[in-house]
Amino acid sequence: MSSPREERTVLLVKPDGIKRGLVGDIISRIEQRGLKIIALKMLECTKEKAHGNYPGTDAWLIGMGNKTLENYKQYGKDPIKEIGTADPKKIGDMVYDWNVEYLTSGPMVAVLIKGLHAIDMVRKIIGHTLPAKADMGTFRGDYSVDSPTLANAEKRAIRNLVHASGNASEAEHEIDYWFSQKDICDYKRGDEDIMF
Repeated sequence: MSSPREERTVLLVKPDGIKRGLVGDIISRIEQRGLKIIALKMLECTKEKAHGNYPGTDAWLIGMGNKTLENYKQYGKDPIKEIGTADPKKIGDMVYDWNVEYLTSGPMVAVLIKGLHAIDMVRKIIGHTLPAKADMGTFRGDYSVDSPTLANAEKRAIRNLVHASGNASEAEHEIDYWFSQKDICDYKRGDEDIMF
C-alpha cells in the first residue's frame, strides 16, 4: 500500500442483512464516510467457501471460545449446563460451525471498499461484533439486537448483519478470497480532492 488512501477492505452483508433489506443503508454509510466501493457482488456461499473465510486456527478458535465464556460469566450462565463444555477450543469449534451455517443460510453481498484507513473506518461504521456492545449510530448498534447468550442457547451464530476484515492481513486474504481482479473497478470520487 503506497498511501493510507489506497487501503482496501472487505465487508460481507450476511444473510440476515440481505433478508432485512439493509444493503442500501450499509453502502450509503460507507460512501458518506468518503470511502468508495470498488467491487460489489451478490453470492450464495458454499460450506467450503464459508469455512475458508475464517482463519480456523487453534488460536482463533480458542479466542472465539473465550469470548463465549466471558459472555456466560457476565450473565451468570453455566457453559457446561448450556452447551456441554467449558473448554474454549471445543466452544470455538461449535461457534465456527454455527458461523458456517449462518453464512450459507441465504445470499450475501460481498463489498470491496477502498479509502483512507478503510479497515478501521469500516470497523467503526459497523460497530462491535456483539450487537449489545455496539454503540448507537453504528450499523450494528442501530439495526442488530441479537445476543450471544440467546444465540448459544439456540446453538447458532450471532445474527450481527455484517462481517468486516479485522486487520490488514485478514483484508489481504479476504480480498483475494472473495474477488478476482476482473471484479475490481477503481475510479476517482468527485470529492476526493476536497476530503483529503
